[in-house]
Amino acid sequence: QAQLVESGGGLVQAGGSLRLSCAASGRTFRSYSTGWFRQAPGKERDFVAGISRSGGTTYYADSVRGRFTISTDNAKNTMYLQMNSLKPEDTAVYYCAARYTSSDYVSLRGNEYDYWGQGTQVTVSS
Repeated sequence: QAQLVESGGGLVQAGGSLRLSCAASGRTFRSYSTGWFRQAPGKERDFVAGISRSGGTTYYADSVRGRFTISTDNAKNTMYLQMNSLKPEDTAVYYCAARYTSSDYVSLRGNEYDYWGQGTQVTVSS
């Protein structure tokens, strides 16, 4: 069973950058599509970004496209979310997730993911 551990969250001013990391143990990302989700207080968990197991396909929420970049490093069993030009509305707990798949399909639905990290807080001050 895969375990995912996020890191890299914190407090940053608007316009700043953060890079979130998600390290996997017990499995490699080669057999998984992966994604990032976020949940702000009082709101539902939302899809942020996803990447296929080959890395050849990525999807982004409209609210982050052009500012965030998802990537994976299979050699390190680690996925990343580079977040630039951060805005106060990006404040949330960010979760990484992995979905076992034999295809290059990327799911935007949280209930299709098999494994989740514990979450890391990102706070953007204005």
